[in-house]
Amino acid sequence: MELSALNEAGPWGNLLCEEDVGELDELSMESPAVGVLSGWRREVVFPEDSDESIAVFVEVETEHSPAVDYSSRLRSRSIDPAAREAAIAWILQVLAYYRLQPLTGYLAVNYMDRFLSVHRLPQANGWALQLLSVACLSLAAKMEETFVPSLLDLQVEGARFIFEPRTVCKMELLVLAALKWRLRSVTPFTFLDFFAYKVDPSGNHKRYLVSRASHTILAAIGDIEFLGHCSSSIAAASVICAVEEIPLLGLIDPREAVHWCIGLLREGIIECYRLMQKVVMRRARRSSPVVVRHIRMKTSSSFLSSFPANKRIRVGEEKETTHEAE
Repeated sequence: MELSALNEAGPWGNLLCEEDVGELDELSMESPAVGVLSGWRREVVFPEDSDESIAVFVEVETEHSPAVDYSSRLRSRSIDPAAREAAIAWILQVLAYYRLQPLTGYLAVNYMDRFLSVHRLPQANGWALQLLSVACLSLAAKMEETFVPSLLDLQVEGARFIFEPRTVCKMELLVLAALKWRLRSVTPFTFLDFFAYKVDPSGNHKRYLVSRASHTILAAIGDIEFLGHCSSSIAAASVICAVEEIPLLGLIDPREAVHWCIGLLREGIIECYRLMQKVVMRRARRSSPVVVRHIRMKTSSSFLSSFPANKRIRVGEEKETTHEAE
């Protein structure tokens, strides 16, 4: 794409994938549930073929995951796990700041992980990972939100570097190319409504179950141990954790959740449940990270060699400083 065309179209222009609408209809990410009024309460009703529809998502969910060696590279520190965790923490802070949907945050991290699993970023000063985080969050917000903050407004809540909009747009195009424009991913949120219905067919506690499960999923997203598990297992384990907070629903044996849908992995659900009990609940009680100052930086890395000549980055410092990326 010519840079002039990108600039003329504005920060959001020319980023839409020319997908066939019919293909999206065939694989909708929304759970096939409808609500009907019954007496004084609203019941959730799934069509008879819902199990088969959800099973399709189970079959293709691995296609929307990072490369298979990604988690091992994080453990070996070939990719810096601390930098990834800091990037995820920033994404979640912005998510809370603008009250964006949990799915938006999950997608942003999913895009970031999938990109990092196939591309190596410059390590100097951490600016490249910050740029990637902004681009991934912007793309995810465009996919899921009705209100999308501007690219400058999006860079809040402790962002160390503030990038110009056209620089972020260029990074977005690199992410789109790496992901082959496959942004409509299968995530744990694809399964939440259906699994909540399995444990509460009346729908009386559905909103709470989905809310608590969503919170648990986001709390788990930074832990590399969950990278080895599929979205359906993470979703099932998070719903089981949520059920434990509602005495009226009783307890659910994670080993029995495999019967909720064809294709679910018993060991995967059990292991995810164990990890959530051990790690996520503890992390949910942690305090917010400390906000760091911004840095004005001019990039000169070969990674951004195709960027516009003007790569200045705004900051909120009294004294302007300039760094060259190595």
